[in-house]
Amino acid sequence: MRVIHAVGAIAIVLLLAAVGSGCGGGGSSSSGGGSGGSGDVSFKGDAYPGTDPANTRHAEGEIERGNASKLKQAWSLPLSAESSYGAISATPVVAAGVVYLQDLESNVQAANLESGEVLWTKTYAEPDQGPNGVVVGGSSVFGATPTKAFALDRESGEELWSVKLADGSTEAIDMAPGYHEGLLYVSTVPTNVRSEYPSGGVGTLWALDTKTGKKVWHFNTVPKSLWGNKAVNAGGGLWYPPSFDGKGGMYFGVGNPVPFPGEGSQPWGASRPGPNLYTDSMVKLDAKTGKLEWYYQQTPHDIYDWDFQDPPILASAGGRELAIGAGKSGFVVAVDAKSGKAVWKTPVGKHNGHDEDGLLAMRGELSKLPKQATVYPGILGGVIAPMAANKTTLFVPVVNHALTIEKGINIGESGSMTGEMVALDIATGKEEWNEQYEGAAFGAPVAVNDMVFFATFEGTLHGLDGESGEEVWSAELPAGSNSGITAYGETLIVPAGLPLAEGQTPALVAYSLGG
Repeated sequence: MRVIHAVGAIAIVLLLAAVGSGCGGGGSSSSGGGSGGSGDVSFKGDAYPGTDPANTRHAEGEIERGNASKLKQAWSLPLSAESSYGAISATPVVAAGVVYLQDLESNVQAANLESGEVLWTKTYAEPDQGPNGVVVGGSSVFGATPTKAFALDRESGEELWSVKLADGSTEAIDMAPGYHEGLLYVSTVPTNVRSEYPSGGVGTLWALDTKTGKKVWHFNTVPKSLWGNKAVNAGGGLWYPPSFDGKGGMYFGVGNPVPFPGEGSQPWGASRPGPNLYTDSMVKLDAKTGKLEWYYQQTPHDIYDWDFQDPPILASAGGRELAIGAGKSGFVVAVDAKSGKAVWKTPVGKHNGHDEDGLLAMRGELSKLPKQATVYPGILGGVIAPMAANKTTLFVPVVNHALTIEKGINIGESGSMTGEMVALDIATGKEEWNEQYEGAAFGAPVAVNDMVFFATFEGTLHGLDGESGEEVWSAELPAGSNSGITAYGETLIVPAGLPLAEGQTPALVAYSLGG
């Protein structure tokens, strides 16, 4: 069975619902490496999609509750990628006054943070379903197309090296790379450039030398045997960059197994018996060697496409180090960073009694499974985008959307999508507040001082009080958004890549206290 990868399906569903159609505009073209007045890059600091190596998405800047009302649009950069999933789904990164971004045709741009002036463009013209993006390390910008990882010169955009990691038929790449201490981390996923899940795909994490692109080690997130049936099964892989604890450990979330829920004469995942490790898991490896240290599996024998894909947030609370993960099953889980044992586990969003269906199927208790049902969370539900955290509170973007299941083989989608922003206590997992929205939250939030910012898919940017959830500030974007927000100094960088209504135009928008 071929099924659309869930990240891509987000955009398909939204675009089908749109009044307008297409992304408009021509493809981007390559330009030179002009400095545009701010090309004297100092190479101070690296820049991560998750804000820091711990993927906290916690930015220290000047924006706070007391001055957020002064945020005004500073500039807007049109986005012209023509992917069927929108123009962009990546989180931009900022280093030394330059914004770096990748669109959904794999093209990379550098722009002046103050003016939005494009400094250089590197054109790849290779459509990707996302979430992709770049990371800045030293004098280089690192990224990937659906088939290869690459390094670009940070000042000019010139390609320094590229290495092929996927064939684009049974495996592809749709993530921003991880970067840490001379190694680049890029994973394949079992999908192809048409966003289908062909059989035989093994999600593989590669560690590459950042200077040359040479392969250093790899880790198969699922076994090459694919649980005994390569002709039907596939699974694993990373959506987002790993997290790094500074002590040699790296942590990441893994995608789902397929087919789901089952195929032909083998319903409820019967073609892939057992828990299907390491799908739907948080995994810790030695960052230098790739050696497995532990794993925590949230959904053994997944039958509902419940990836545990979010990049773990690393935090200290209650006298211990935590790695906090989430995914489409609609659970947020904190595990002990040393042992991998669960410390707390909190459901978010809508659930309606099907959380243990995978375990029932794995145990052969088929009589307890529904012949036909509507299930929450659905394929597009749960926690799809990365979370954010300040020192005490976790901010969780939630999508409420259902799936339909029939006879353990047929799966579909049902009903409307709504969203929530949920605040959890990092130490205990206890809910602090919950704000609900008509629009789903498919993009990652960013925490800044005493606030959290995020966009709902129809194109509303929200700025909330981090302690109460009360809305302090909002703005209407030029298009819908399924991308992460970046905060840097006095500026928010917000991608709006989904034209969902007539007149909407994809753009990267900067809001600044200085206007």
